[in-house]
Amino acid sequence: MNDNDHIDYVKRESIDIAKWDHCIDKAHNGLIYAYSVYLDNMAKQWDALILNDYEAVMPMTWNKKWGIKYLYQPALTPQLGIFSSTNISEKIIGAFMKEINFHFRFAEIFFNYNNYYPSFSIHHNFILHLNRPYNELSSYYEKDLQKNLKRADRFHFIYTTTYNLKKALSLHQEQYKNRTPYMLDKDYAHFQKLCFQLIQTKEAMIRAILDEENELLSIALLLQKRNRIYLIESTTTDKGRKMQANHFLLDAIIREFAGKDITLDFVGSDIPGIAHFYENFGSGDQPYFFYRFNHLPWPIRLFKK
Repeated sequence: MNDNDHIDYVKRESIDIAKWDHCIDKAHNGLIYAYSVYLDNMAKQWDALILNDYEAVMPMTWNKKWGIKYLYQPALTPQLGIFSSTNISEKIIGAFMKEINFHFRFAEIFFNYNNYYPSFSIHHNFILHLNRPYNELSSYYEKDLQKNLKRADRFHFIYTTTYNLKKALSLHQEQYKNRTPYMLDKDYAHFQKLCFQLIQTKEAMIRAILDEENELLSIALLLQKRNRIYLIESTTTDKGRKMQANHFLLDAIIREFAGKDITLDFVGSDIPGIAHFYENFGSGDQPYFFYRFNHLPWPIRLFKK
């Protein structure tokens, strides 16, 4: 940044959406979560910090409690932060952080993988570049995964690209609602609305594994934008789990897109068992970052420790 650069706080209704989405399109770290359609559906409210004429942008996803505005991370939105087509230096991140602290008293937000800053804490996300032939990609599978895939072969699974989207979303909610109490019914409803929009633009797709009787065993909801596919939701039934159907499903997805200039984003995870599962497919860690501050007045500050 230089002396002529300026960062403006812009309210949602004043954001030039064409310029905003163009900035995310051109950003070398552009992610689907930062596009206006995603934010409009998943954030309670959002404004933005904008450098100059949309040279770099950062969504401000905010809510209000006790009359105080604070920043929070919307459901099913793992990474936000600063997006730009130019280098995002620590100096730029520091300037954005200064603006965040000026406008808000409290924040718990995630920055994206390209927003490293020394004071941020690290979280893990696994990705796999698919721009190689399948045989080469699968040669990096761990031995236990290869064994599981061989066992799965005897079940004669059916890999399908068509399945009812609403049923897929409902199944995921049924299976994981108790494990994710922070996900509210309205979050699921907003995400369903978003997915139906993205289906129309071919930016959402379903991949599933069925048995020989066409019973669903494992299903994945994938989002796609530019050259990145996001494994945003994955659900396996009890029967499918016993048959290693989730292993077979991910392998089939990798086989389908192998050789294309696409990155498969597993969307997590910090949970060791899940991380190990993704690593079995030869994926690598692309960490992203968490930022928290608490400038709330006493005694409210005590409730947010």
